[in-house]
Amino acid sequence: MRRASRRGRAAATALALGGVTAAALCAPGAAHASRGGDYGTADLRHDLAAVRRAAGGDATVLARVDAPGGRVVRARIGTATAGSAAPVPWDARFRVASTTKTFPSVVVLQLAAERRLSLDDTVEHWLPGLVSGHGNDGRRITVRDLLRQTSGLFDYVHDPEFQERLTGHFEEIRYDATPAADLVAVALRHPPLFVPATDGPVRWAYSNTNYLLAQSIAEKASGTGWRELVEHRLVARLGLRGTDVPGLDPFLTGPHASVYLSGPDGTRLDLTDHSLQHTGDSGVVSTAADLDTFFRALAAGRVLPAEQWRQMRATVTRTDDPADVEEQPTGTYGLGLREIPLSCGGSYYTHEGHGLGVYTRPAVTEDGRRAVTVSITTRSALPDLPTLNRATGALVDHALCAGAAGHD
Repeated sequence: MRRASRRGRAAATALALGGVTAAALCAPGAAHASRGGDYGTADLRHDLAAVRRAAGGDATVLARVDAPGGRVVRARIGTATAGSAAPVPWDARFRVASTTKTFPSVVVLQLAAERRLSLDDTVEHWLPGLVSGHGNDGRRITVRDLLRQTSGLFDYVHDPEFQERLTGHFEEIRYDATPAADLVAVALRHPPLFVPATDGPVRWAYSNTNYLLAQSIAEKASGTGWRELVEHRLVARLGLRGTDVPGLDPFLTGPHASVYLSGPDGTRLDLTDHSLQHTGDSGVVSTAADLDTFFRALAAGRVLPAEQWRQMRATVTRTDDPADVEEQPTGTYGLGLREIPLSCGGSYYTHEGHGLGVYTRPAVTEDGRRAVTVSITTRSALPDLPTLNRATGALVDHALCAGAAGHD
């Protein structure tokens, strides 16, 4: 569950032994669709083939573009399971990993709009005594810091003992049920990278720990579990029929593509079913169609009041996380949302997901009129993330820039 999912990436890396500049976005053969021309099935399939090559050549890939007027463009490459001729289902469900973070962020902002909490509340106010020791101080961290990754808290997935469990004991922890509070305790054994300053420049570093705390605060402020918050306030409200929060249920039900990773001895490990991603930093299961619907509704102002949507889009520069910048060279970070420039002008909003062999790339234009989601499922080896991001970034840019000159 790096940035969407450092946890998943770390796990998958162990088992294998869970950004793009505007100038790099014009892939040969698809540039004609990137500045106002039609972007059709052939264009999408061309770009999706490049994504598959970047993912290792044998991955299963699926993409969907939703445009004004109900126009939908889809493409898919790969099969539902290894050794099968059946294609990946159009409505395949997948673990979205850290794309999840946008969901609880929206819920927290809804609670702020209802005055059940404030983004300026401290962690200490809601979770007294929890964030302390080793230089950690919940009195200096606000809810806003959690959502925009400016708390400085250690990312629990990088804890050496946590990593060791993932490295050598996956089958033993496949059905993990560790409470969020225990994972936070893992993070608090370490000093923070920095402590938020009351004045001066804002510092930024990605940490899954932030969203475990945000989940707990939302639960306390609302008196409702985070699964119910997400499912009642967003899933049911928007009619996201392929989306749910399975929690500790390890089974990926409904249409889906199986996830595999090759081990060091050449064996193939099936990663499809597990409960390692059951918390508020990575626990949503969805579809490409549902993610397009969710992000379009968000950008169009149909999910949050105007003031909270403005605050969600108030981004900061990424300062203290070189790995994040290496993978995604451009863009800034808001409240559970990235803003990345488009080659045709303007920006798009996104939050990537990196899970156990599953990579999710949703994106939506600033006005919510066009959205695209790309889902990548591994079959053998892990992809190089900067290379994968260049390919998915090119696809996103082409899909969202189509119609920019008034062709919608």
